[in-house]
Amino acid sequence: MARQCEVCSKSVQVGNSVEIRGKAKYLGGVGTKVTGITKRKFVPNLQKVHVTLPSGQNTTMRVCVQCIRSGAVRKTVKTKPFELTSGKDAAKTKAGKTATKATA
Repeated sequence: MARQCEVCSKSVQVGNSVEIRGKAKYLGGVGTKVTGITKRKFVPNLQKVHVTLPSGQNTTMRVCVQCIRSGAVRKTVKTKPFELTSGKDAAKTKAGKTATKATA
């Protein structure tokens, strides 16, 4: 399960790294030549994230960044969300502010 996304199961892919020498013809050169081909790995960008599962349980998962950005994973809320004060409390604070401004 190493280097694999737990949501979309994206894992390491293999490709080639191509070394090229020379100047392209359209730039005035005689053309490019391939001087070497070596294997390379394309590794997914995995992050350890605290996630809230659909069942409501919180857990840690290794998830690729594309799953986080697309919304396939819901991150855990660490702090309580902002709450608006009730109408009575807001009226009291407004009246207190205007009274202090008038006396100043």
